[in-house]
Amino acid sequence: MTQPPSQPPQGPPQGGFGPPPETPPPAAQGSPYGAPPPLPPAPPTPQPGYGYPQQPGPYAQPGPYGAQSGPYAQQPPAYGAPPPTPGYGYPGQQPPQFPGAPVPPPPSRNPFKGRPALMLGAAVAALLVIGGTVYAVTSGGGDDDKPTAGGSQAGPDLSVPPSGPADASGGSDDAGGGTAGADPDNLNEGRQAGESKVLWSKDAPDAPASGADADGMWITDKVAVKAAYKEVFAFRAGDGNTAWGPITFPQKICAVTPQKSADDKIVVAYMSGASDRAKCNQLQVLDLNTGAKGWSGKVADGALFDSALSVELTLTGTTLMVGRSQSGTAYDLNTGAKLFDKVRYGAACFPAAFAGGAKLIVVSSCGASTSTEHDEVQELDPKTGAARWTRPIPKGWAVGRTYSVDPVVLYLTNEDKKSWNISTLKADGSFRSEVAVDESFAPVCGWAILERDLQGCQGVATDAETLYLPTKATTGANEIVAINLATGKEKWRAKSPADESMLPLKVEGAQLIAYVEPSYDAGGQVVSIPVTGSSHTPTTLLKNPAAAADVENGFYSRAYDWVDGRFYLSTTRLSGRDELKEKLMLAYGK
Repeated sequence: MTQPPSQPPQGPPQGGFGPPPETPPPAAQGSPYGAPPPLPPAPPTPQPGYGYPQQPGPYAQPGPYGAQSGPYAQQPPAYGAPPPTPGYGYPGQQPPQFPGAPVPPPPSRNPFKGRPALMLGAAVAALLVIGGTVYAVTSGGGDDDKPTAGGSQAGPDLSVPPSGPADASGGSDDAGGGTAGADPDNLNEGRQAGESKVLWSKDAPDAPASGADADGMWITDKVAVKAAYKEVFAFRAGDGNTAWGPITFPQKICAVTPQKSADDKIVVAYMSGASDRAKCNQLQVLDLNTGAKGWSGKVADGALFDSALSVELTLTGTTLMVGRSQSGTAYDLNTGAKLFDKVRYGAACFPAAFAGGAKLIVVSSCGASTSTEHDEVQELDPKTGAARWTRPIPKGWAVGRTYSVDPVVLYLTNEDKKSWNISTLKADGSFRSEVAVDESFAPVCGWAILERDLQGCQGVATDAETLYLPTKATTGANEIVAINLATGKEKWRAKSPADESMLPLKVEGAQLIAYVEPSYDAGGQVVSIPVTGSSHTPTTLLKNPAAAADVENGFYSRAYDWVDGRFYLSTTRLSGRDELKEKLMLAYGK
């Protein structure tokens, strides 16, 4: 049952959507800068119930609107490990045919407006269509769990020229690897006219043989900060010299805030120990510009099945939301004071995932294993936790991603119908539009095996009126499609200027900034595309040097950003293999 768009958000929204693609690819064969690192061990399987729908299995990847798209179904991966899929800049590596994959079903009906729903790809749906689960948080705890003030150790004065890189012990070696201000790997060798240069690069730190996560990259006007395994590194944005630290934590870093606050603060979570029973429950606030530590605290466990084995962190203004598996607790970023708990409400609705930024959004799993099982989306007041609006999602559909929180753009999947949908909500939570473009879209999204990583996609951008999505191209150039959020229809599209895929990064004024993937023998590009007017031809801002293409192409998974005319690229996973020469981070500029 649906309601017209003019109705308040008390019923299911009228859908629409585009599918996230596979994870970034493994490094190109023969690259000296790394190979696909070992994936982290599979997390424990959560108990069903309490907002834990069962994990779906993989299915074939059809094209949009039920059209057969070719033999791109995925080999079912080992538990907790992604399949060997090709990706941007890695032509020729075709995934194996999925044995016994089901034939794509006929077009199904859209859950919101009765229109045919777009079809979801195999690996994507298998990983994203996961009902309620890992992302909610502490229930407060007693006095022992209250945040404590960290040492107010002041960082260095960044206006003073650096005396050279320093490691954690104060030695002369560059803690992040490499040599600041030099080019030891000859990444700029033979640089052609018109090419940008590698301003600086950093080698990856040591990691366990099983590999380690390196999530989190934050850029300010002074520093570029990167988390990796147990450490947080800070480099001067312009020359790569060590700005402060590194800061080393007792155990591995297990969660970070993807956002930074307006005054350049982040929060890092690290494990309570090294045993299998250790929890991701230790919090630390850091100042990006100085490295000074703010308050620290411990995430308390919640009720049965509501653990802090894995948490998610997100910032909205000065509110830190810590998400556990079935609840959330909000803290004041500046003081550590607890603001509110987001716990079970209504008809057995358990908070399953949070998304922050300009708005605080929560997705809850309601009535698990009952005839009324469904998801709900709410916007929360970041100071009080009060729900500003509630949007129920029809049974069978799960919110897998938030492409944007302002405006709210949701990516939903339906495991039974093998369908996907992208819908936009108005400021009051009522339905605004659904994507109605006959296309296969391919933003780069991380793997979410037992949890929903609402903000785990790169390669997608929005402004107040437009959604920008990259199309999927199995070979050659792809396109970026601009979609009108008022109607869900295509406004324009721009083709990649190279025979590689182009990904939206962000909107700056009247320009869409995009990253063109590197090839085997050519560096990537940063381009700008006018978002208004009749011409949407990409203009090159940076053309990365061909000599560094092997490194640029060698990250198994990566994070990237464009800030103040510089392009930053970093790994999000360390292989831990001593025989490989891995890069942690690079900065490009003119």
